[in-house]
Order: sequence, then C-alpha cells, then structure tokens
Amino acid sequence: MDGVLAFITFQKVYYPLLCILGIPANLFTFYMIRFRTCGMSDSARIYLSCLALVDTCYLVWVILLDLCLTFLQSQPFWHYHPWCGIMNILQFGTFYCSAWVVVAFTIERFLVLRATVSCQRPLHARHALLTCTTIILLSHLASIPAGWINVVAQVNLTLNGQVVSMPRCIYREALYSTVVVWITSFLSSGVPIMLVIIFNSLIAYHLLCSSRLFTKEERRTIQGSKTRGSIRRTLLLLGTISVAFVVLTLPRFVTYCILRTIYNHKDFDRDDYEMPINIVSDVANMLHNLNSSTNFLLYCMVSRRFRQELLNTLTCRAKARELGSYFTHTTMKVFSVAEHKYTRGRDPVSVVLTKLRRFHDLTPHDPRPSSTSDFSSTF
Repeated sequence: MDGVLAFITFQKVYYPLLCILGIPANLFTFYMIRFRTCGMSDSARIYLSCLALVDTCYLVWVILLDLCLTFLQSQPFWHYHPWCGIMNILQFGTFYCSAWVVVAFTIERFLVLRATVSCQRPLHARHALLTCTTIILLSHLASIPAGWINVVAQVNLTLNGQVVSMPRCIYREALYSTVVVWITSFLSSGVPIMLVIIFNSLIAYHLLCSSRLFTKEERRTIQGSKTRGSIRRTLLLLGTISVAFVVLTLPRFVTYCILRTIYNHKDFDRDDYEMPINIVSDVANMLHNLNSSTNFLLYCMVSRRFRQELLNTLTCRAKARELGSYFTHTTMKVFSVAEHKYTRGRDPVSVVLTKLRRFHDLTPHDPRPSSTSDFSSTF
C-alpha cells in the first residue's frame, strides 16, 4: 500500500513539473528554430517549428488541463457537458498532429536524400508549410468521432466521509466506442511508429549504399559542401527525434492494446493500482507524455549549431556583434563625410573665385584692398 501511495504522489509531482518545464522549453525551441540561424534547411525549420507548437498544445490539453486537474481538483470542468467531448477532440487532435508531423518530416528527409535535381529544392519550404497545415486540419477532423466515446453520467462518490452524486465523464460501454478507440490507437501510434521505422531504415540503407560509391577524398569533398553538410546535420537530428519517438511511444501503444483486449470489460477498475497492468500502463503514459517535452534537450545534445545559437541568445553575444557592427559602420560614414568636407574646404580655387566674384560685383573700382579685408573677415 505504501508503494501505491508513493506512485500516486510521484505522478502528482511529475505531471505539473512536466508542464512547468515542457511548455516554456517548447516555446523557446520554436523561437530558436524559427528566428535564429541553427544550421537547418528551410523545410526542416518548418517541420520542427510545427512540432514544437503541436507538442505545446498537447501539454496544455492533455497534461495541464486533464492530468494535473485530476490530482488537484475533485471535480474538474471537463466532467461536465459539452467539455467531456471537446476535450477528447482536442487531445486526440494534438495526439495525431505530433505523430504525423514526425512521419512527414521523416518522409520528406528521405525524398530530399533521394533527390538529385537541385532546382526542386526551393519548393520544399512551401511544400513543408502546406503539409503541416494539412496535417493539423486532418488530425482535428479525424478526432471528431472521439468526441462521443465518453459520456457524462451521475456517479456516487465518497468525499470527506459522505457519499455524494456527482457528474463524471466516463467511458461509453458500446461497440461504437471500441471501434473508434482501436482506429484511433492505430492511426495515432501504430501506423506512425511503423512508418518512422520503415523510412529511417530506408534512409540508413541509402546512406550505406551511397557511401560505397565514392572514395574517401570524394566523401570529404561532399561533406565539406554547405548543402551536404546541412542535410547531414538534419538527418542526424531526424534520427534522434525518430528514435525518441519510437522508444517513448511504443510502450503506451502496447499497453493500450492489452487494456482494450484482455481487460475490456465493465468490472475492470482502471484506478486499482494493486493490478500490475495499471501501474505499467501509467508508466507507459508517463513516457509517452515525456516525448512532448524532450525535443529541446535532444536539439541541445545533437546539434552543435543549436547549442551555439542558444549560447549567443542567452549571453546576448549576437546583439553585441550587431551593435558593434552598427557603430563601426556609422563611425566610418562620419569620418568619410568629414574627410570629404575637409577636402572641399581646402580647395583654394572654389573659395577664392567665389569671393572674388562677389567682391568684384560690389566694389569694381578698388578690388585688391577690399578683397583682402573681406577674405580675412570671412575666414
């Protein structure tokens, strides 16, 4: 019993801490990727920026407003109608988006690696933006049927030693709910995991085959080029994201399939932590939710350019360089203008001829003495 209480207490601390650290980290990652130079291609920046925003929404809907309120409040707002169905739509929508953005990024990197025509590359950024927008729209449309898998019902609960009847958003025991849950599980976890594994294997196979076609000197030349270097850095980042996605998401998919097959009956109590399947399932959910807040750490560990831009941002080193460049440019302009005016001022022909012309027009009879006095008084 003490172990069960310790596990519940750990979840009460884990999920708020995940929100406190994960949401600012994802927003800062979006800023770094979108507005700083991190050595990524334009299409990769769009995919990773979209992934950061989607993961932020996932942390807000699933962790902050669902799991945290479960432990902090006895009656959260999503136990009432219509929030019971809306929360499912928002949660499954961001669930779809996070998985399929990783799949689209993996497929796009495979196509870029296979592409040989350089004139196609400027279109990748526009295609990436269109792909991310389509994924977001289709994901939320596909999650609409999940709005009816739960129903609000009156349940007798014991609060402060008294039995009270309160509304609860509970799972609807019907064939419709079972079918929607199975389809949602495979579309949000099973199929994306399979596609990520397949296309990363194809990328690794393509890199292995292409390395055998060149000598060491040719490979050094290819790696030294700017385009190839950007592709290589992006592929390394993609491999890290894909491995983290599969490792952290697969346990939740397996345990969820077990719950909906072996334990899919009315008498099963999901809150009974005396059963090992409930503890294993909660640990798998914790790992899956961790996937939405680890991208910042992954970028720091893998990308050297990301770490360099992060250091420049935190220390304002880049701003200092820009300010120094601005003052240097302004100072050079000032000295160049001053030197230009000084040169024109020392031109004796322009000054003397101008004064002689004015003096001759005013006093034509005695030009020399008056010219001397006027020139000396003027200067």
